[in-house]
Amino acid sequence: MAVTNYVEAAAWCRERAMLGDRPYAVSAANTHLLSHARHDQAYGAVMRKFDLICPDGMPLVWSLNAQLADPEKLSDRVYGPSLMLEILKATEGQADHAHFFLGGSQNTLDKLQKRFSKNHLAGVYSPPFGTWPDGEHEKIKTLIRESGAKYVWVGLGCPKQETWIAEHLQSLPPAIYFGIGAAFAFHAGEVKQAPRFIQKLGLEWLYRLCAEPRRLFKRYAVHNSLFLYYSVKDHVSG
Repeated sequence: MAVTNYVEAAAWCRERAMLGDRPYAVSAANTHLLSHARHDQAYGAVMRKFDLICPDGMPLVWSLNAQLADPEKLSDRVYGPSLMLEILKATEGQADHAHFFLGGSQNTLDKLQKRFSKNHLAGVYSPPFGTWPDGEHEKIKTLIRESGAKYVWVGLGCPKQETWIAEHLQSLPPAIYFGIGAAFAFHAGEVKQAPRFIQKLGLEWLYRLCAEPRRLFKRYAVHNSLFLYYSVKDHVSG
């Protein structure tokens, strides 16, 4: 987990995007992702292949700050959807900073293309839902390679997006690959984000649970409990 902020994380991504020397994997990790990675060894191995993991949730910021000296303490998280906006804003109108959106429905991608029309969007692709047919992975790699994109935003949902990036990292075209979760739905206006004060309190998970209880109850019940368990365990053993 990197001790970083929006400015530093965005600069890190832009610098490596321009290097163009290899594919880099980036994730903004919340408590769900980290507890899953710790509980599931296979998923933990997936996340160890990532080059940059930012603290997406306030509980992670609080946990990191408990281990840091005052000058190094973080004042905010690096929220994935906001990091995406930071980088898109910083690269507006720059053809050498092209973007590719992978995932979501075609309707969602159409909305994103309209919203980010000032950016150089080299391509978008909505892969089939469910099990992918033979040749789908190579098709996606070819689309990305031919687009010349420097930033590839992967919105396939957790853990699928991180697993896909990690498993194919060595054969992906040089670019920055972001596991971006629900950012597509947020930025397309399909899902409402929690108010800023709720985010600062570390209660975005509760806001989203109230909005989508049937879909998210199991995720938060299991992984928030695991995060608390591991936090207490680490504190006692440490």
